[in-house]
Amino acid sequence: MMKYVVTAILAGCLTLAATWDPKSISYDQKDQVQTILEQLGGEPLPHKVDLKMKGVSVEKGMELLTTGITKDRNNKKTKQQSNHFLCTSCHNMLKEDPDLANPEPQARLDYAVEKGLPFLQGTTLYGIINRTSFYNDQYIKKYAEIVEDARYDIRNAIRVCATVCAQGRELEDWEVESILAYFERTGLKMGDLNISNEERNKINIALESKNGTEEARNIIESKYLKASPANFVAPPEDRKKGPEGITSTDLSNGEAIYKFSCLHCHENKRFSLFELGDDKLSRSFLDKHFNRYTRYSTYQVVRWGTSPIPGKKAYMPNYPEDKMSVQQLEDLKAYLNQSSK
Repeated sequence: MMKYVVTAILAGCLTLAATWDPKSISYDQKDQVQTILEQLGGEPLPHKVDLKMKGVSVEKGMELLTTGITKDRNNKKTKQQSNHFLCTSCHNMLKEDPDLANPEPQARLDYAVEKGLPFLQGTTLYGIINRTSFYNDQYIKKYAEIVEDARYDIRNAIRVCATVCAQGRELEDWEVESILAYFERTGLKMGDLNISNEERNKINIALESKNGTEEARNIIESKYLKASPANFVAPPEDRKKGPEGITSTDLSNGEAIYKFSCLHCHENKRFSLFELGDDKLSRSFLDKHFNRYTRYSTYQVVRWGTSPIPGKKAYMPNYPEDKMSVQQLEDLKAYLNQSSK
């Protein structure tokens, strides 16, 4: 009798497995990553928004990020956050890497061209709420003790970005919380992650049965970085000769960098006092100065940036190698040289 009972149970289990439809309990691609992680027993993020604070709103956060101005607690227009930059000067607000677990400069450039996004120095603000570390790697060398309190505190990171990076005024507490509220609204979605069908099934089973939750969390967390890498490199020792190991260049790459990076800030002096256009004269000027040791050398400003000068707080932030590779900079150099002839 027991034999028949066991056989019947096994048969039932096999039938259930064969007919189980993952879509019936599937998480939605629009679900927030953090929401799914917490449903799987994960810890809440350390930077929860204080929505009870007077004046805090997602909309005000978005306005501060994109225009630098919003309405204060008394519904009056705030002072411009910075007279020199917006957050969008250096940061996108949409996903900018096709693979969030393995950000790579060339894949990022290709994605930027495909989606019509600027190719910028800073990491996108989209999904920043899912990170636990800020101003990583060699930013500590660039800013020293200024970023020590911002490394693991997103609120301090926002304040440093406002006063140091944007050369602007200090933000009030409700403004910081509003920006954080916007970041929370624009956290990573499950559809942003490169999850295979097999991995998706494991996650869905864990969500329904509460078995294998740790493995499911590990799968999800392996699909994105919690800290954006930032490693700075010097221009080539011999600027005329260029860096070693570069044997060819891609002119279409160089053209994309010029249009999606250089012109983003310099066209019509959008975020810069130095104007460039999509014309031969601009490209010829950059080509002439590329190898030189001047403020107008592309080698110089891409790798070292520029510093604010008296009376002009605007400056150019430098590109980490993680954002513009050595190869890409040579592609830009080749494009400027060829297109200026």
